[in-house]
Amino acid sequence: METIHSLLGLHLCRSLPRPVLHPPQALARPREAPHQEKPRASSPVSLRWHLQDSAGDNIFGPSTSDAAESLFGAFVPAVESKLPWAAVLGNHDQESTMDREELMSFISLMDYSVSQINPSHDDLATLDIDGYGNYHLGVHGPPGSKWANSSILNLFFLDSGDRAVVQGRRTYGWIKESQLQWLAGLSKKLRGGRLEETDASSPALAFFHIPILEVRQLYYQKIVGQFQEAVACSSINSGVLKTFLSMGDVKAFFVGHDHTNDFCGNIDGIWVCYGGGCGYHGYGKAGWPRRARVITVELGKSHRDWTGVERISTWKRLDDEELSMIDKQVLWDSGSTS
Repeated sequence: METIHSLLGLHLCRSLPRPVLHPPQALARPREAPHQEKPRASSPVSLRWHLQDSAGDNIFGPSTSDAAESLFGAFVPAVESKLPWAAVLGNHDQESTMDREELMSFISLMDYSVSQINPSHDDLATLDIDGYGNYHLGVHGPPGSKWANSSILNLFFLDSGDRAVVQGRRTYGWIKESQLQWLAGLSKKLRGGRLEETDASSPALAFFHIPILEVRQLYYQKIVGQFQEAVACSSINSGVLKTFLSMGDVKAFFVGHDHTNDFCGNIDGIWVCYGGGCGYHGYGKAGWPRRARVITVELGKSHRDWTGVERISTWKRLDDEELSMIDKQVLWDSGSTS
C-alpha cells in the first residue's frame, strides 16, 4: 500500500466525484482492507508468502494531532489480518508529534510488524547510517526443504528522507551514501553465501517512498499502467540505480509519493513500480479509483524438492465495486537472463 495518509477526526475525502465527509477509519478500514490479498492454498508447483508493505506517507502529519493514534488507524487492517507487515517512512509522516526515529520505533513494536528501526551495529560497516527504517528481511524456504534456513528472497527497505535544502533551493530527500554502502555490503554478504545454503542468485526487491531521478525518463518509454503526474524527486542523484545494477540481485524496486502514477517501467533491466495511492485523505483523481499494488513471489518445485524462486509477478487491485484486478505482469522469472 502507498500513501495511506491516515488522519484523526472528521475530514473531507479528497478527489472523489462528490464530496464525502467521514471519520477517516470509517471509510479507510472497510475499503482499504480488501486490497490485502487473502492467503490461498499453494498450487502443486508454487509456494506463496504473504507480507503486507506500506511504502510511506502512512499518516499525513500536518493534519493530525496525534501521530500514534493515526498510525494505529493506518495499520488496523494489517494488524487485524494477523499477517506480517512492514513499512517505511514517507515525507509527511514526521510532520506531527513524532520524529522519524520515534515513528519507526513505534511501527516496529506494533502487532505483527516485522519493521525495523535500522540495522544492528553488527550489520554496519560503520557505526552510523542515515535515516530510519533501513532494514533487510530474508524470506526462508519451506520447512523441511533444503532452503529452510536460507534466504531465498531478500527484501530491502530504505529511508528516502523527507525534505532538504541544496544550494539554497528546497528539494525532496534522497537515499544517502551511508545507506547505499550498507546495502551493497549486505548484498555482497548474502550473495557470497554467508548462510551455507544461500543461493547466489536469490532475487531481491527494494522498497522506499520517494522515486529516483531516472524514473522521469520512463515518460518516453513503454510502461504498464498510467503516468499521470510529474515525478517529484530529489535534485540529487545519489547513485541508487547504479548501486542496484552493481549488486545484481535487485529485480525491482517499489516507490510511492506521486499518488496518481501507478505504472511499472524497466530501467536498464530493473523494474520500478509505483504503488498507486490508496488513501482517501491525500489527493487523487476524481473518477480514478484508489488502488493498491499486489506482488506475488512463487517458488518452483521439482518432483523431489522446492527449487527456489521461480517467478515474481505484480498487479493492482482497484477500490471499485468488483475490486478489479488490472495490469498483471511478470517482473522476473528464473528462466530470464536478468
